Amino acid sequence: MSSRLSRTARTKAGALLASAAALLSAGLLHPAPALAATTAPSGHTPGHATAAVLDLDGTGRAPVVHGEDRAYDTASIVKIDILAALLLQAQDAGRPLTARERERAEPMIRRSDNAAANALWRQIGRASGLAAANKRLGLTSTTGGPGAKWGLTRTTASDQVRLLRAVFGTGGTVRAGSGGLDARSRAYIRTLMGQVVPEQRWGVSAAGAGGSGQALKNGWLQRATTGRWDVNSVGQVTVRGHRYLVAVLSDGNASMGDGVSLVERTARAAVA
Repeated sequence: MSSRLSRTARTKAGALLASAAALLSAGLLHPAPALAATTAPSGHTPGHATAAVLDLDGTGRAPVVHGEDRAYDTASIVKIDILAALLLQAQDAGRPLTARERERAEPMIRRSDNAAANALWRQIGRASGLAAANKRLGLTSTTGGPGAKWGLTRTTASDQVRLLRAVFGTGGTVRAGSGGLDARSRAYIRTLMGQVVPEQRWGVSAAGAGGSGQALKNGWLQRATTGRWDVNSVGQVTVRGHRYLVAVLSDGNASMGDGVSLVERTARAAVA
């Protein structure tokens, strides 16, 4: 892959970093690894990506996977999973989210607020709480990050489609302590994913160009050990009247812009 970014990729990456910097200056975000150094490491080795796609309006029940369905770091896409775990715990207690919980959940999804994610990660019980929720939601290949490091949760593209299906599907029987997300919880997550701030609407949305009904969550993380970037995007897009659940995970990108470009190309090819 060429190290020269397209004008579109430069614009999207620049807008995203500018927005994050503004939030940092306003004290709304803790510094994130993705905002550390933005200089690409030496060499031009391309990143690696895997996509999984499920046509919600088709007859298939399993996602179609493009590439090796191996584990990747989640970075901030895990925030959907954190919110799902929080909602399951509230369902089990027979209550809606509190005002304080909503004050954290909404910026965590809409603008990827890390301080809010830190608080809710602790509240759900960190990795063990995530694992309990994922067992109920049907995820089989996701492992919570160590300690406070929710961004180092490991997952696969097919597992992310299972999570999306738990959010965008019709659901099943729900009881306290068992079953998945109820209709109110699913609608809440879908609404927030449809309200992501404009500068973070890159990623799987590229597969729905010209369509509607797009809802997504992205994640980005520069690894300190290599200087390379993890860039991920998951969500729903509507194309030609069909609703598609799409998850694209990538790592080893020389820069964030390269990662955004790779994710968008992969999403378009997977849906096409």
